[in-house]
Amino acid sequence: MAEETPLDATRRKLALAVAENAVFDGWSEAAVVAAADQHDIDHDVAKLAFPKDPAQMVAAWIEAVDAAMEAAFTREEMAGMKVRERIRALIWFRLELAGPAREAVRTGLSILSLPQNLALAAKTAWRSADTMWRMAGDTATDYNHYTKRAILTGVYGSTLYAWLDDDSEGWAETAAFLDRRIDDVMQFEKVKAKWLGGGQNRFSMSRFLGRLRYPPA
Repeated sequence: MAEETPLDATRRKLALAVAENAVFDGWSEAAVVAAADQHDIDHDVAKLAFPKDPAQMVAAWIEAVDAAMEAAFTREEMAGMKVRERIRALIWFRLELAGPAREAVRTGLSILSLPQNLALAAKTAWRSADTMWRMAGDTATDYNHYTKRAILTGVYGSTLYAWLDDDSEGWAETAAFLDRRIDDVMQFEKVKAKWLGGGQNRFSMSRFLGRLRYPPA
């Protein structure tokens, strides 16, 4: 892993504040300047450290969320939880961290969904899922490495969209939604057995991910 440069550190420091200011200023230079003022960072340095392209700005924020998540949990904390509890705690931490910037998250997801940004969106989503699974203790190196991350990407993505429209107290509806989606993940070993069985019961990754993204009511 490349050593972090001073500009990398500045970008990481600004990212969460940029997202909060993007609620009012959009993913723009104005949000970067406002964040720089909050952190007493020179405007020119902030502009140099932070990307100007809105999609890259969103990606920089996601990277900062990944880093904050890694810093927030110790190995000892993770070791004391079951796997499903680890995944739930990590996703919930991300939602709480993003709470002050929820409307900017909504616009950020719209930006990443544009055709020209889909590759970047896939890269950032995979990196976040990989970080969560590594923190949860996953050491798989075979096809399980890829299927776990693909499924978690679906779980986290669908939970994000549920959270964006959740006005319940304490995001109770999102919590219930997340618990149901994690139950799906914990059923993966059973699904894998059908996959290996072949025939009409053969596992379809596209159908499974579709169920996570658009679950039955």
